[in-house]
Amino acid sequence: MKTWQTKEELTNLLCSLVNYQSVTGSSAEIALAEYMYHLLEQNQYFQTNPSYLKLHGLDDGRRLLTAFVKSKNETDKTIILLSHFDVVDVEDFGSLQNLAFHPKALTKELYKQKERLSKAVQQDMETGNWLFGRGTMDMKAGLTVHLSMLEKAIDGEFDGNILLLTVPDEEVNSKGMLTALPILHEWKEKQKLTYLACLNGEPMFSKYPGDEAYYVYTGSIGKILPGFYCYGKESHVGEPFSGVNPNLMISFLSQQLELDEAFIERIGDEVTPPPVSLMQRDLKENYSVKTPQSAIAMYNVLYMKQSLHDINLKLLQGAMDAAQNIEHYIQEKADHFSEIATDFTMPPIKVNVMMYEELYQEAVKRYGQAEINRRQNLLVSQRTEGDRDFSTLLVQDLASMCKDLAPMIILFYCPPFYPAVSSGTDPYIQQVMKEITTYTKEKYQINLTVSEFFTGLSDLSFVGPPSTLGSLKNYTSNMPLQNNGFEIPEDVMEQLTMPVLNIGPLGKDPHQWTERLEITYSFEYLPKIVERAIHRLFCN
Repeated sequence: MKTWQTKEELTNLLCSLVNYQSVTGSSAEIALAEYMYHLLEQNQYFQTNPSYLKLHGLDDGRRLLTAFVKSKNETDKTIILLSHFDVVDVEDFGSLQNLAFHPKALTKELYKQKERLSKAVQQDMETGNWLFGRGTMDMKAGLTVHLSMLEKAIDGEFDGNILLLTVPDEEVNSKGMLTALPILHEWKEKQKLTYLACLNGEPMFSKYPGDEAYYVYTGSIGKILPGFYCYGKESHVGEPFSGVNPNLMISFLSQQLELDEAFIERIGDEVTPPPVSLMQRDLKENYSVKTPQSAIAMYNVLYMKQSLHDINLKLLQGAMDAAQNIEHYIQEKADHFSEIATDFTMPPIKVNVMMYEELYQEAVKRYGQAEINRRQNLLVSQRTEGDRDFSTLLVQDLASMCKDLAPMIILFYCPPFYPAVSSGTDPYIQQVMKEITTYTKEKYQINLTVSEFFTGLSDLSFVGPPSTLGSLKNYTSNMPLQNNGFEIPEDVMEQLTMPVLNIGPLGKDPHQWTERLEITYSFEYLPKIVERAIHRLFCN
């Protein structure tokens, strides 16, 4: 018996999923995986085939879920339905925090406060088709539709196998998806499957405020997170020219990289935003009249078809330009100071710029591989920091061993890393998109815009065909966490590469307290569109 097919049934299922406050890293993130397992194990199909429904543990205790439905006609053709069930926190909800995970109650309360909301939100509310709440849009609505597709598969409506995969941790490090990769490979080998495609259900993202277009996607944008460790020279505040303040260094780096147009990339009508800083601070823990020793900055860099090699060269050049500007600035200020303090002289300043791998090899050259291994293993064994802070600590330790090279700027990389992937030129995916755009226009009078890259970042990055050629080696060799608690499984990714597409619900304001879902499109039209896409995928 199907229970998740009508608009009302899907809305109720969504609300039950949202009720679990599955903020990334919370206990509710685990509870929601177990709840979905409980829902599915009540189905007769999984009672008859219990091995087809599984909870898989991550190494930190969280869990992901797979549910496999075999076609009634023997075939190896399989479609993966991909989603994530974690959400971002709700601090931005303010006084409405207690309602953030109760969509119907929150929506009712917001109608009472309608006049306080923006005009755009008020206009949506007038239709009566919007449901508010954390996770309604991103992305439990997509998961809800996938669960309804699973029911259709159990009822024998598809000419192929369906493997539902839903994971935690997409909003932070994609550890859920990285853990899932060998599990997908295991499913493939044991069941002798051929993965035709991976269909994600992330919501469509508007490209600008007021964008009314409906989007579907044939790929997903890439993201890297470069870090810049600035190691200065400490000094007493009474002798500022005897050192180099890392806060000064990092300010010049910010001027060089923040919104740098050199990184903007345009493919057709799609444009990547320029880099923005996600972290910028000195690493001095306590107040004193001594200047800080070091500072750190990390930047969000998005890309579509640029190679990682080219991006690295741009980042390195930005650091070199910043270093040169730092040298000139300090010399200029020293010259002015010497005009007043006539007995003052200062030797020229040289700011060294290095990649993490260069710093690592320099430390090995000085102290030996065994000593570097010992120090890094000790730090790993005592680790309490998150990935970004621990990456910084690993760089900091190596820099302290080579402090005579200061002042210096060290470029390194941190998780998360999302490779850019695209099936935009794949005739197979093009045919699917042609099918659903024609169907949607004829059936619902809605024009779907096919966009090559989903811009909200997604776990498709780990199974799709790379949009640019080139090895990840140069990238991973400059990632301190590689082999120190984080690993990009390149070999498994290569074995699993498959066509990808994203067809998801309509919503607005992801990661904001006004996050909301349009339920008519999402729960009346979208299930039919996704069903049509799956049928077309199995025609391959």
